Amino acid sequence: MDPWLIWLITAAVLAATEILTLTAALGMLSAAALITGGLAAVGLPVPLQFMAFTVVAVAGVVFLRPVAVRHLRPPQAERFGIDALVGKAAYAVSEVTGLGGRVRIDGEEWTARAYDETLVIPPGTTVDVIEISGATAFVYPRV
Repeated sequence: MDPWLIWLITAAVLAATEILTLTAALGMLSAAALITGGLAAVGLPVPLQFMAFTVVAVAGVVFLRPVAVRHLRPPQAERFGIDALVGKAAYAVSEVTGLGGRVRIDGEEWTARAYDETLVIPPGTTVDVIEISGATAFVYPRV
């Protein structure tokens, strides 16, 4: 069997496997096998065929695969409104307990409760916003 035909079959098998797995790595190897098949059809000696396959495969996996994978993943959704406040630092304006209190988040005052109802957070403490329910921020002191 001619070497170019072996490379062509290898490229087809790798491409079919890529379709089933969607890893992007097998697609790069398939392209490398296809290019090597073309070089084999031109008459490149077998040792140089393996070297060409290796160079093209490594270049594809190292340089092209990260770009392909980045385009396959959807971008992280932006958080807006009160969802954007979760995780931010706040400043306790008054004493915050499990029953109530006030904090300042990004310059705005919010009613607040301690996320752990047994905590008493003194005024002036920096806290993290854990959750927001309605107009109340549930906070926890920063360590």
